[in-house]
Amino acid sequence: MLRHLIAVALIVAPFSLPAEPGRSVTGQSQQSDAALFSDQGYRIDRYRSPTPATVAGATTVSTADLERLMDQHPDLVIIDVINLEYRHGRFLEDKPHLAVPGAHWLPNTGRGQLDEPWLSYLLDNVQALTEGNRDRPVAVLCKSDCWLSWNATRRLADHGYRQLFWYKDGIDSWQNAGMPTEPAQPVMPRFDINPTASEG
Repeated sequence: MLRHLIAVALIVAPFSLPAEPGRSVTGQSQQSDAALFSDQGYRIDRYRSPTPATVAGATTVSTADLERLMDQHPDLVIIDVINLEYRHGRFLEDKPHLAVPGAHWLPNTGRGQLDEPWLSYLLDNVQALTEGNRDRPVAVLCKSDCWLSWNATRRLADHGYRQLFWYKDGIDSWQNAGMPTEPAQPVMPRFDINPTASEG
């Protein structure tokens, strides 16, 4: 009888494998988080997920803040970095893109890993829009919970722009607040080669 009870207890009792030496659940989580970022600290995966409250080198702004900036700074440059598939020298649009009024749409520039043509596309356009003045105010956005604008903002900070504003809540929050929008067209690249970029 005792032998039977012991056998039943062994079947019912939960068991777990011993932890691999040197690894813990916390360690595994940290390794997983690290895989989401490049060596330069840009987010490279899971772009639509909760973002931090701030980005180094920029001021995080709300919808009301952005509206106020637009009123107070007519020279504010607004950059929209929502992705759009680009193949064989053209962007593939299947529906109109509504943007904050006056925004300049530079798709695919918020990726964590940019090859040289896309990096130049971002930097050359922002330089032209700011007329080479790195103290001119620049606001960057995509959607809510989107790392693309976080990456692009940080990249501009890394390239010397000093008056940066990150609209963390993005175009969907702008629309939900009843703010005006207008259709935007992507700024066409002038690539010497034809890189491709898929929506992500």
